[in-house]
Amino acid sequence: MSTPNFSPYVPIPDGAFLRQCIHCGLCLSTCPTYALTAREISSPRGRIRMMKNVAEGTMPLTETFMHEMFFCLDCRACETACPAGVQYGALVEAARAQVEHARALQTGESSQLKKFILRQIFTKPARLRFLARLLRFYQWSGLEKLALWLRLPRIFGKKMMALAPMAPRIEAKFTFARLPEKISPRQGKVRHRVALLVGCVQDVAFASVNEDTAAVLAANGCEVIVPRHQACCGSLHGHTGDAEDAKMLARKIIELFEAVEVDAIIVNAAGCGSFMKAYHHLFADDPALHRRAENFAAKVKDLSEYLVEIGFKQPPQTLSDCATYHDACHLVHGQKVARQPREVVRAVAGANYVELNEASWCCGSAGIYNLTHFETSMQLLERKMKNIVATGAKMVVTGNPGCAIQLQHGCRQFGVSIEVVHPATLLRRAYERMGGI
Repeated sequence: MSTPNFSPYVPIPDGAFLRQCIHCGLCLSTCPTYALTAREISSPRGRIRMMKNVAEGTMPLTETFMHEMFFCLDCRACETACPAGVQYGALVEAARAQVEHARALQTGESSQLKKFILRQIFTKPARLRFLARLLRFYQWSGLEKLALWLRLPRIFGKKMMALAPMAPRIEAKFTFARLPEKISPRQGKVRHRVALLVGCVQDVAFASVNEDTAAVLAANGCEVIVPRHQACCGSLHGHTGDAEDAKMLARKIIELFEAVEVDAIIVNAAGCGSFMKAYHHLFADDPALHRRAENFAAKVKDLSEYLVEIGFKQPPQTLSDCATYHDACHLVHGQKVARQPREVVRAVAGANYVELNEASWCCGSAGIYNLTHFETSMQLLERKMKNIVATGAKMVVTGNPGCAIQLQHGCRQFGVSIEVVHPATLLRRAYERMGGI
């Protein structure tokens, strides 16, 4: 398959994957953007058809093409539904790289804001932490409440006024202030040795989840190594078409974690884990790095996946209220991990666990989708919140920071009193009640 309209200097949508699509339409009912628009071009098979047309030279990189590649959530629900095994995520991310290379993004998207966030903040951990401290002061000093009451964010546009309340709550202490470089089990022998990814958003807004993750692993006989000088894993960049920075960040993570001998690399953020498990695809044109990335990816495990694999210590069933579970897209569709987190939640909730309708339907967070496509994101969030409320649950468990931020915003937006909790936090609370930590 020729690629006259695709640049050879960035990833090209894989011709084999494009030909693999049989256009059967089984993906249609799983696609959030198709459900909202009922337009064929806003479906996975419609977007694949456009990619084929561009690759074959029968269609240029049109405004419609550019729009659709970024209107897609990259939730990968279509991959789960696809009988032909089409790797849609790899296709759309390569197509986005092509759009980025052409310096053209969909109409209405604030590309400069996106580039600033991804390239000037998330590639520089010290800068991210500095800005996070400023944001925390703004949030906890009362300035945020005053600014929202006076509607000051509206100075920067109507969209900024809507986005301002969605800022993640920054924690007082970040991960490295909470955790030493090595955490050992307090009781019993070391049975496993693992390394922990601290993440970027996870580090500043969910450092307590990293602490809970380390505590739960230690309670299950793991010696936990927390390598210093970690940066972003590159998932946000890769999912949004910035292949160059994604490869740079991936290379740094690989080099850092290669320096420690461990049984597994534990990730408690679904989007990061999904991307890291596919690192070897980034370096397909570099045999040496490709092999190293394959070895690295083979060790990457989601926390719940690893706990079930090693046979985690069963806690007492301590929840008196109902709890439900929301599947993060890149955990259930990207990593195919669905059973394990439910085992963790059921272990604590017992008969008080209730299954969520459309649990694997995207909540609208999708990386930075809720920043770049706010209105669409809120439509998806409303659908998700209605399903959560219908369960009667007082707690919703999810394993991804983006989902947690989105669902927390949903609770505030719709006046719902439901706690959003990570599986690690849920399990640590149960262990503490039984005196196991």
